[in-house]
Amino acid sequence: MKRGLIAETDLLKQLRHESLPSIVDVIEEEDTFLVVMDYIEGKPLSTILAESGAQPQEEIVEWAKQLCDVLGYLHARRPPLIYRDMKPSNVMLRPDGRVILIDFGAVREFSGDRTEDTQCLGTRGYAAPEQYGGQGETTVRTDIYGLGATLYHLVTGQNPGAPPYEMVPIRSVNPALSSGLEEILRKCTRPDPDERYQSCAELRFALDHFRELDVEYRKAQKRKWLAFLACAILTVVCFLGAAGFRFAEIHTSRNSYEEYVAAAESADDRMEQVTGYEKAIRLVPSRPEAYAGLLAVYLEDGSFSREEEAEFREVLGMSEGEKKSNEACLKQNQAGYAEVAWEAALAYYFYYENRESKNTARKWCGVVAAVTNPSVFEENGEARIRRCQCLYEICDYYSQIGVRSASGDTSVSYADYWADLVRLTEGNLAAMDVEKTACIMYNEVAVQLIGHSREFLSAGVSREEIVAKLDDMEARLDTDFTSTDAADQADVAAVRSSLKQARAVLATMPDASGEA
Repeated sequence: MKRGLIAETDLLKQLRHESLPSIVDVIEEEDTFLVVMDYIEGKPLSTILAESGAQPQEEIVEWAKQLCDVLGYLHARRPPLIYRDMKPSNVMLRPDGRVILIDFGAVREFSGDRTEDTQCLGTRGYAAPEQYGGQGETTVRTDIYGLGATLYHLVTGQNPGAPPYEMVPIRSVNPALSSGLEEILRKCTRPDPDERYQSCAELRFALDHFRELDVEYRKAQKRKWLAFLACAILTVVCFLGAAGFRFAEIHTSRNSYEEYVAAAESADDRMEQVTGYEKAIRLVPSRPEAYAGLLAVYLEDGSFSREEEAEFREVLGMSEGEKKSNEACLKQNQAGYAEVAWEAALAYYFYYENRESKNTARKWCGVVAAVTNPSVFEENGEARIRRCQCLYEICDYYSQIGVRSASGDTSVSYADYWADLVRLTEGNLAAMDVEKTACIMYNEVAVQLIGHSREFLSAGVSREEIVAKLDDMEARLDTDFTSTDAADQADVAAVRSSLKQARAVLATMPDASGEA
């Protein structure tokens, strides 16, 4: 029992979600083991069922959406976490209507390489067939089955874990219930996992539009289409009808995506912003706006931390049971992938806190550098491609600086390195990028001069050429930077200080002829 408690608390310590309890402290003594957790005010849904029976379906659908979100969060971990014990007694309802998922004693990490689970865990009536062994490994679709069984109990008041251990169509219990909701629960609880919803995002989308699945709604739509078909040639109308349904599906998905993005943009809490963008990405992983928004949240404080970088990589890989990662879906949108690659290249190269490791930026710089059609970018396409081509080469220089061959020669051509730095900072960077990014790029040149002036001069770069570049950057600071924001002005002042230091270091270095 103690080992089980330790495993459960260790797991919860790693999770952060509004529908999960948080561990405050663990107090272990010789004969006691105390776990101090967030106090959750409210009741288990099992108690509510015992007191008042079946619940209103509108409330149940709202609870189900929240449970989809928290299960989706668990499934998006790396490796995915399978909850495996969804039932009313494991869901707490707070007075504000929010539900909290409790009891993580049956959670397991999904490996993907097993034929079945090593232990048969779950609650009869709510557990999917594969939880009993011999029918494959438990996956994210196992939790979808458990959620469907839980919703069935809530909406009908009939416990699937009690005799006769079956789930009949919910409208045979209460004809007033939605036929759309009946179809959703039927799909959730299919014995064959391949016939269920394949992800929590897919199930949540169906719940958002369960009324549109109602028989009555479909009949009304059918009458409208029949009236339309009577006025046109049958073949043309069939084509237009198919196109119309496809457009409705895309339009509904787009609206949900844009709602998530808008909610994230307007949220004041950082966690709400991140959660909103992640929801949008899970729903439509091929669109770039949510990825760009997520990177913007990370860079608000002027840095890209290791934790944020790990979270971003996790988002790119999330698939919730799908065969393709989110990044693979995004790649299908050439323009969108190029835009995200540009934002990621800047984040990794200039903001990532591990400043000495430019290899992390190399991939994204390479994606932009390989773009052959500048028009895929909304603006400054040619300048972005040219800049990333320079950055890509500079990333290689970073990996070779200080590395010497057997003969004692360095493998870096500092002459080429300098040429790329010059190309990187050509033109009005403040106009092509934001002023902060331009400051970072100018500062990069200064930092390299401070650390490698001797190597540049020895490679044949003239002192006059270096001084001219320093003069050009200082002149740009005077003419191109117009922001009156205190933070931007502080960035400009820091660059001026770096340029001054670079001049001082340069003055002490001998050139290729040995003269200082």
